[in-house]
Amino acid sequence: MKRSWNLILWFGFVLALAGFLSYPMFFARYPITRDVPWASLSIMALGLTLIGAGAARAFTKPEQYRGKISGSILAVLALAVASAFCYGVFVSTKQLPASHGAPHAGQTASDFTLPDSKGTPVTLSAVIDSPFTPNRPGAAAASTAKTAATLLIFYRGYW
Repeated sequence: MKRSWNLILWFGFVLALAGFLSYPMFFARYPITRDVPWASLSIMALGLTLIGAGAARAFTKPEQYRGKISGSILAVLALAVASAFCYGVFVSTKQLPASHGAPHAGQTASDFTLPDSKGTPVTLSAVIDSPFTPNRPGAAAASTAKTAATLLIFYRGYW
């Protein structure tokens, strides 16, 4: 009896590799899949499931399907790829060096100048010293003037 190829096994390996390569090539561009790589993990999980099904089929029906040796090798390789991906995404990217010069909560920020949404340069001291007037029609600027509050948000990326 001629044994047929165990295509589920090979298709599962291709899916596991596609899940690994899809994150840096495609899914890392979008915040919904960059922060938690659920799409890449789902593709790899489906690939590993197919490899498991193909390997089980090769070991339970060796007279009908090929893949005892290649299935074992592909399963180990796919698990290594998935483990490397999980380590790279969940462990190594979180080990950023300490930022010794970064400001802390409650610390007074030094004065700086940045352009606003219209391109006009604005300094931090001018924003803090200016009164806050809401943009409501008919509101008297002098009667509703309050001290301006300024919130600075520092986003530390690792690009």
